[in-house]
Amino acid sequence: MKDICWRENIQPNQVTLHSDNGSPMKGSTMLATLQALGIAKSFSRPAVSNDNPFAESVFNTLKHRPQLPLKRFNDVLEARQWVERLISWYNHEHRHSGIRFVTPAQRHAGLDTAILKQRKAVYEQARAKNPMRWSRNTRNWQMIEEVHLNPTKNVLDVEKNIKVAA
Repeated sequence: MKDICWRENIQPNQVTLHSDNGSPMKGSTMLATLQALGIAKSFSRPAVSNDNPFAESVFNTLKHRPQLPLKRFNDVLEARQWVERLISWYNHEHRHSGIRFVTPAQRHAGLDTAILKQRKAVYEQARAKNPMRWSRNTRNWQMIEEVHLNPTKNVLDVEKNIKVAA
């Protein structure tokens, strides 16, 4: 945790770590480390399988990959190598609809703003060049500031109003 906070320049009271109720995450050493780093703790409710929607989203993506093996792995090393390839694909190749079809790595590096600006320009240029091919407005390439997996009604209303205004 210390290395991650240092590498990502995470400041005290900036993030919350959500985890299951596993022993390693509730151990006194981990809790003391989180407290020293100023990281808030959040734990899943007992017997609630969908309490962490981000993890559930990753599991859903994993289960629907064509590369998901149909049979079990031969050993732990083979499983780890497959997961490493999946993580690399997920972070560096998979374009997420929830963040306007940029990769998580592009979003994390702050590259999404320039990418979306370029896409908007390309779409507007294509529409200006051949307006008869367009029956509606171009796709909304406006950057999404906050990502919500299970948005509240209020968040959905705000996003709907942004789409209407765009």
